[in-house]
Amino acid sequence: MPFPKNRALDRLKNGEIALGVGVRLARSVEIAKMMRASDFDWLFIDLEHGSLSLETVSQISISAADNNIAPIVRVPVGQWDIASRALDSGALGVVLPHIDTAEDAAEAVHHLRFPPVGHRGTLGGMPHYDYLPTKAAQVAEEINAVTLIAVMIESPEGVQNAEAIAAIDGIDVLFIGANDLAEGMGLSGQLDHPDVGAAVEEIAWAAAAQGKYAGIGGIGNEDLMRRYIGLGMRFILGGNDFAFMMSAAAQKAKALRALG
Repeated sequence: MPFPKNRALDRLKNGEIALGVGVRLARSVEIAKMMRASDFDWLFIDLEHGSLSLETVSQISISAADNNIAPIVRVPVGQWDIASRALDSGALGVVLPHIDTAEDAAEAVHHLRFPPVGHRGTLGGMPHYDYLPTKAAQVAEEINAVTLIAVMIESPEGVQNAEAIAAIDGIDVLFIGANDLAEGMGLSGQLDHPDVGAAVEEIAWAAAAQGKYAGIGGIGNEDLMRRYIGLGMRFILGGNDFAFMMSAAAQKAKALRALG
């Protein structure tokens, strides 16, 4: 019987960077194979922003798992039904926006982990096992072990409560939404501000203190990303399909225009 694996979690456990790429526009399974060939470890499939359907998420997730790139889905705030259905349909993790307190994090675990950690409802015929019959106890143990739950720290309140959030059993990653965090700090667009840097460092410390991982997304400047990785960020969102397509297309058009 196949055993589900999560490349992003494996990278983190080995002390390496787990490098992700956002999926906002892609609608077909090829994106999984292309991004794995480009050396990414996980897909950040975005249901919070954009118009992807749950059916499309399922198809991409199944393709991603078969190509050893972890499908991780960001879900809208508090929509636990969407989160659990994404996991049931092939995802190997979720990213939960706007988690500000330990109570928020505990509620996430309640809904998204199988017993005895949480109270997610059991099911059979999962794509993680190629739809083969699997005992409920085996599913609970193995799927809990490979499901990555990342909570987004996007507010000063979340920073203040970072260690308490990280202490919740079942949370794997404190993931910084850099732009929203800067906005919430009154520093819109100032991702290199010392106060933002101090918040990043505090979150990295809080995660490490509880044996968890820290990550960050929303930063395009490589020098700034190097600094934040140096502070302990390991779960890294490196860009998205929209930005990659626009950048490559603009560069090619500029080069060809120059020839005329």
